[in-house]
Amino acid sequence: MTNDAPRRSGTGLLAFGTLGIVFGDIGTSPIYAFRETFHHAELEVSTTTAYGAASVAFWALTIVISAKYLFMVMRADNHGEGGILALTSLVIPRDGQSVSRVAAGVVSLGVFGTALLYGDGLITPAISVLAAVEGFEVATPAFADWVIPISIVILVALFAVQRRGTAGIARVFSPVMIVWFSVLGVMGANQIRQHPDVLRAISPTYAIDLFVEHPWKAFIALGSIFLVVTGGEALYADMGHFGRIPIQWAWYGVVLPGLLLNYFGQAALLASRPASEIGDLKPFYAMAPDWGIVPLAILATMATVIASQALISGAFSLTVQAVQLDYFPRLAITHTSDKHIGQVYVPLVNWMLMIGCIGLVVTFRSSSALASAYGIAVTTTMLITSLIFYRFMRDKWQWSMAKAVLVLVPFLVVDIAFLAANLPKIPTGGWFPLLIGFGLVIQMTTWRKGRQLVAARIRRGERPMRDVADEALTAHVARVPGVAVYLFKDEGAAPPALMSNLRHNRVLHDTVLLVSVHTTDVPRLDDTERTTITSLGHGITQVRIDYGFTEEPDIPGALSANGLIGADGEEPTYFLGRESVSAGKVPGMHPWREELFVLLNRGAANASRFFRLPAEQVFEVGTHVEI
Repeated sequence: MTNDAPRRSGTGLLAFGTLGIVFGDIGTSPIYAFRETFHHAELEVSTTTAYGAASVAFWALTIVISAKYLFMVMRADNHGEGGILALTSLVIPRDGQSVSRVAAGVVSLGVFGTALLYGDGLITPAISVLAAVEGFEVATPAFADWVIPISIVILVALFAVQRRGTAGIARVFSPVMIVWFSVLGVMGANQIRQHPDVLRAISPTYAIDLFVEHPWKAFIALGSIFLVVTGGEALYADMGHFGRIPIQWAWYGVVLPGLLLNYFGQAALLASRPASEIGDLKPFYAMAPDWGIVPLAILATMATVIASQALISGAFSLTVQAVQLDYFPRLAITHTSDKHIGQVYVPLVNWMLMIGCIGLVVTFRSSSALASAYGIAVTTTMLITSLIFYRFMRDKWQWSMAKAVLVLVPFLVVDIAFLAANLPKIPTGGWFPLLIGFGLVIQMTTWRKGRQLVAARIRRGERPMRDVADEALTAHVARVPGVAVYLFKDEGAAPPALMSNLRHNRVLHDTVLLVSVHTTDVPRLDDTERTTITSLGHGITQVRIDYGFTEEPDIPGALSANGLIGADGEEPTYFLGRESVSAGKVPGMHPWREELFVLLNRGAANASRFFRLPAEQVFEVGTHVEI
């Protein structure tokens, strides 16, 4: 009993913390989801349509979030880490294993799903902030001309403070979201108290009646009802920060009750109003008394900023993973916390997201218009997650095909239905996240393939380090005092930078460390598992340093921790190979992809900064490679 109390207390604190980070996206959907359900499909308001929409929302939250993500998918964790990239890394073949067409297809799906998340990261801050600020327009129509400028100011401020990190403002996130979900529940409960019949919409028969009476409009409306489950991927992606159990506690204890009460409250409100009073009604704000609209709009704006922050932080974390897995070029990455390794800031991604969000606000000019672009990326990512999860059940859990299909089919039916309902949005804005996704897929696959080609070209001239050392000593190459650290991925081979040094300067340092850095398919490694040291003789040592795909390399730190440098106070010299890549006629990639890779390679961040090497101790040796 005494042992369980601290554990429950710790889980409770983590569950409280999830409210400010994990549930921002799904928690702000009530602002616009029901409004768009009727507006987008031009669905007339009646008891049948209102109760039918509430029924679909209830079962969508139950099947997609509670059953699919919280009960099933979140069990597929990569050493505690979640998200589509982590899931993909669980099912790809290990080094040395052959890659089947199925495995290659799974990897391609994972890369595409990852790329689509960036499109979601662009749209979510824009639509959330716009929808919240539009609440002030409900209070006074005179505010209409200020919606766009204020939304832009909020977005600029949000992205401008990213470089300071989220540690400071994160302390207030969860208390604000507690207030937010409480207000959602109270507003909905008040309407349910006045119209308790709405609770009958829990029965799926009301959803069926909606599709029977209005088949086409209900199908179109499904593309907007889907907005109630946006944020499902965020639950999975943020699992590494909090764990599955705290997220489940927060979902069933606070978030789900607040959301269901609010959605059913909006349905009760709509069903009780004469059609003549509906007009351009925003049911979320219509549930509030006149005096409460402005405070509610302020609270909604705070909640949407928190939701946006979660998406932005997620984009930073996703970028770090993609760089580590060699799908993106090296980028400038800044740690914003000494205590939490996951808190990072990626300037290029930050400013590109800001420009994209502001561009969306200026182009679409309302959350209703922007909703037409929202959904296609999220539904596609959710479908991809289901397909990769099937592969996980078969490969990792060793489930039979029948058992895995039995679990997969209900999720697949819902995912495909939501995706199909969102397809009509493509001409009116849904093309935008798809364009972002396809563009990033081309960039990610080109970079990875180009890196493989460069490595293959360099590997052609490789020689074993032991042979090179023996020849150098036989030829009486001068040994000079000091420690030389050569970074080269291929273990046992002589780095091109060392070969150039021997050829041009005819010297070899007394102590030579050949360091190869590798990214594993697990998120994090213990320091005791990180380094493998092998002596090659003649003062030459091979050092393999492994990092998880969420970690960032710190070569001096790893070498110092193993006593390989710094013991005698002497500073080492770090030798880096710098490849000058040009497109040529050598078979490999299509010429335009070769040119794209050359461009990406030129823009990659300096390796010394990426590996945290002291700039004044770095010596770069150039190598020309034609692909």
